[in-house]
Amino acid sequence: MKYTEQHIIRGEQKRTKSNNGFITKSLMFTNHVVAIALLLSYLAPYISPEKHWSIAFFGLTYPIWVMLNVLFMGVWFVKIPKRSLYSLIIVLSGWSQLSAFIQTGTNDTDVKIKGAIKVMSYNVKLFDLYNWNKNMETRKLFFELIKKESPNIMCFQEFYTSDAKENHHDNLDTLLKLQSAKNVFTEYTTTLRNTDHWGGAIFSTYPIIRKGKIKFDVTNNNLCMFVDLKINSDTIRVYNLHLQSINFDKKDYKFLDDIANSKETEEFDKSKNILKRLKYAYIKRAKQAEMVTVHIAKCPYPVIVCGDFNDTPASYTYHAIAKRLKDAFVESGHGLGRTYVGKFPSFRIDYILHSNKYKCHQYYTIEKQLSDHYPICCYLKKE
Repeated sequence: MKYTEQHIIRGEQKRTKSNNGFITKSLMFTNHVVAIALLLSYLAPYISPEKHWSIAFFGLTYPIWVMLNVLFMGVWFVKIPKRSLYSLIIVLSGWSQLSAFIQTGTNDTDVKIKGAIKVMSYNVKLFDLYNWNKNMETRKLFFELIKKESPNIMCFQEFYTSDAKENHHDNLDTLLKLQSAKNVFTEYTTTLRNTDHWGGAIFSTYPIIRKGKIKFDVTNNNLCMFVDLKINSDTIRVYNLHLQSINFDKKDYKFLDDIANSKETEEFDKSKNILKRLKYAYIKRAKQAEMVTVHIAKCPYPVIVCGDFNDTPASYTYHAIAKRLKDAFVESGHGLGRTYVGKFPSFRIDYILHSNKYKCHQYYTIEKQLSDHYPICCYLKKE
């Protein structure tokens, strides 16, 4: 009887050991997969989507791979402590990329910076022209926010204004009346009825001595416009960008919602459509970013680059434009810096970049959901 009981116990121990071994091996294999995915995301800023667009997808999903690797660090720390070093080393090897996503600095916005230039970048989504927010007061709230902030330089994307008296949407005139940045350059990508204009705008309290644009090879709402400003004895150039968006339609968003809510979907055709849109947008943005980078390289003045890049910091687009510039969020931001508040992607895709001649203070995001983007502001002071 004792022999039988011992035999049973030993059998159970062997099965338990075998099961534990299988679980450990499965965890190791999965850990390798998410580690490789994270390493591929590190390549995204350096490989043009024109050559390998699929790498850009790993850049887009970079935060997911970071979180999964951190999760594995915790699992191995409990199970096999030495094994946790594997994911730790891989996460830390991409520290420069991680720092572009999250900052631990403080937000001392109450401290005044003497002699600094206050800059705002904001995708205003046409000032809620079509009442997406279901609130007739939204347009008024936009203007109240802008008046309260009163920046020296404002760059607006998805700007809309109308010259038609019966329209009551002369946003350009309204903005000129309510704040101190009276010097303005507008660049329209679409004009209808000779009165209604869609595009971008740059407002400045400083004199504009030159205006221009970079012509992209697409006929949509994307643009790159710039002004040269005279600030005391200095001249600086300000770029306002709105780069290629993914242009998801209602069906795409519904598909993403269904996945998020674990609903059954016709996954293949719909996911194929989303991948096509992502591929097209990645390639177009890469070309646009390269055009902007070449233009900036030829600029004889310090630059400030504002805009909606429609891409995350783990992207070729961001890296191409930012590699010789400072990122205001990385310098003095805090938290995740999320600027897009739509359904996809919900990351930082709006930026203020600048030349080394300036130092950034008090970067902050205004978390008021009037548009599908949050406005971002900072103070730039000459070094």
